[in-house]
Amino acid sequence: MHREFIEKLEVNPVIAAIKDDEGLAHALETDCEIIFILYGDVCTIPDIVQKIKSVDKVAMVHLDLITGLNNTKEISVDFIKNNTEADGIITTKGNLIGRAKELGLYTVLRYFVIDSMALVNIEKQDRHGISTPDVIEILPGIVLPKIIQRVNRASRVPVLAGGLISDRDDVMNALNNGVLAVSTTNEEVWQL
Repeated sequence: MHREFIEKLEVNPVIAAIKDDEGLAHALETDCEIIFILYGDVCTIPDIVQKIKSVDKVAMVHLDLITGLNNTKEISVDFIKNNTEADGIITTKGNLIGRAKELGLYTVLRYFVIDSMALVNIEKQDRHGISTPDVIEILPGIVLPKIIQRVNRASRVPVLAGGLISDRDDVMNALNNGVLAVSTTNEEVWQL
C-alpha cells in the first residue's frame, strides 16, 4: 500500500473529479490536492495530466473512461506509466490493479454498490487478496450509512465514496460513517 497516498487523502478528503476541460481549469484553481480524471483519450491524456502536475496536484486517471485505454489489457497501465506523469489509476477492472502496483502507481478500485452481489464482490476481492488496491471507491457515494459500514468491515483498505455527492451533508454523511474521502464532479463541493 502507498502510505503517502493514504496520507494525502486524509488531509484532502474532497477530491475534484473532472469530466471536461472546463472542469479541469476550475479544479486547477481549487485547494483540492487530488484530481480524478474522468475524460480524455489516448492522445489528450498526457496533456491533461501535465496540466495537473504543473500545479503540483495528484493526477489519477480513470482508465475505463479514457478512449483508447478502456480495455482490460495491462498495456493500458503501461501506457499511463510510460507516457504521462500520472500518479495513479482508477478502474473497475481488478486485473489492472496488480500491474499498476508493479509499476509503482497509486491504485483505486471502483465498485458500483447497486445490490447485495456488489457487496459480495468486495468481500471476495478482499478475502483473496487479489491485487489489493490502495483504496476502493464505492458508487454512488450517497449510500446508506449501514452500507458504508458494511463495506468498511469487508475491506482491508480505506474506502472512498463518489457519485451523486452534491452538498456538505452528503460529504459529512460519508466521512462520519467511515469513508476516508469523497470524489465529486460538483464544483461547489470542491470549495468545502
